[in-house]
Amino acid sequence: MGSKNKLKRFKENETFKNVFEPTREELVDAQYKLKGNWCATFFENDNPLVLELGCGKGEYSVALAEKYPNKNFIGIDIKGARFWRGAKTAIEENIPNVAFIRTQIELVEHVFAENEVDEIWITFPDPQIKYKRTKHRMTNSEFLKRYKTILKPDGIMNLKTDSEFMHGYTLGLLHGEGHEVLYANHNVYKQEGSPEEVTSIQTFYESQYLKEDKAITYIRFKIK
Repeated sequence: MGSKNKLKRFKENETFKNVFEPTREELVDAQYKLKGNWCATFFENDNPLVLELGCGKGEYSVALAEKYPNKNFIGIDIKGARFWRGAKTAIEENIPNVAFIRTQIELVEHVFAENEVDEIWITFPDPQIKYKRTKHRMTNSEFLKRYKTILKPDGIMNLKTDSEFMHGYTLGLLHGEGHEVLYANHNVYKQEGSPEEVTSIQTFYESQYLKEDKAITYIRFKIK
C-alpha cells in the first residue's frame, strides 16, 4: 500500500464515528472515558460485548456483527490503515453494532474494564514461531492474564489459525495451566460438527489458505 493511500485512510478514519484512536497517554496515564462504558455510551444498549484482537482488515468483526445483530463487536489492531476497510464497510452498509480501536493489544486492560467483555476472538495471529518471540504470542500466559481481567467470569475465548504450531502451542499451554478447553479442531472444514460461526465467516487470507488446501484450526476455551 502506498504511503499516500495510507495517509488518506488515516485521515478518513478520523471522520468515522465507529473508529477510536486513543493515545497511549490517554489509556495509561488516565482513565479512558469509554472504559467500562462501551455498551452504554457508544452502542447505547446492554448487549454482550465481543472483541476481535488483531482484527486486520476487520472483515471478521463486520461479518460477526452482521450475523449477530444482538451483540456488540469491537475490532482492535495497531494498523489503522488496515481496519479502515472494515470501518468503511460498516458505515456504508449501516452496521451499527461494530467499532474499531487503534491500539496495541498489550494495552487492552486500559481500554476495557474488569468483567466488561463477554467473548474474545483471535483470528490468524502471527504465530511468532521463534523462541525469543514467545512474549509476543497472543495466547501466551501473560496475554491470557490480561484477557481474564477484562472477561466476565464465564467469558469465552476463540482462537482460529492456519498455524499448526500456534494451535499446538496454545492447546499445550491451556492444558498445562489448567484452563478449560471447550472445543478443539485441527481442521474445521474437513471435520463435521465445527461451530457454524467458525466455518461460515472467512477472512480474505483464510480463503487464500483454503485454495491452497491449508488446514484451518480452532480452539474454544475458558481462562481459569
